[in-house]
Amino acid sequence: MSLFVRLADWHTDRNAIRGIRQKVFVEEQNVPPELEWDELEETAQHFLVYHDSKAIGTGRLTGGGKIGRMAIQREARGHGAGLELLRRICKFAGLSGQKNVYLNAQVHAIPFYEKAGFVPVGDEFMEAAIPHVRMERTLNDSEPSENLDDWNR
Repeated sequence: MSLFVRLADWHTDRNAIRGIRQKVFVEEQNVPPELEWDELEETAQHFLVYHDSKAIGTGRLTGGGKIGRMAIQREARGHGAGLELLRRICKFAGLSGQKNVYLNAQVHAIPFYEKAGFVPVGDEFMEAAIPHVRMERTLNDSEPSENLDDWNR
């Protein structure tokens, strides 16, 4: 599967981002819409992952290195899109000066995040009526060099 991840902007890419998250979180996982959309949308750095020219996934990075709202459309799961999206979000966070990133992982997805170098921290908790656990990762400075200007070429 050929994948491409790019920076996204809430104002210009809102329809793609909302469409993916609506399907995955609100429809599939029954997350109440009032919990899905929050005040961080406009200030977060959003990302879109594409297969060919179709947006198939999204995620965001908010203040303090928090990764969230990672969603891959059902038909695209299992082909590496989620790991590629997560890898690129982590890379962007490092290039932006973050030394560590964290996320609240749905418990069933812990092995997925562990593959990307995240480790569980703390106890299980409920978020949107779904069991979660906080996971953290220290970013590696020895990855191949790149700069923020390379992102949207």
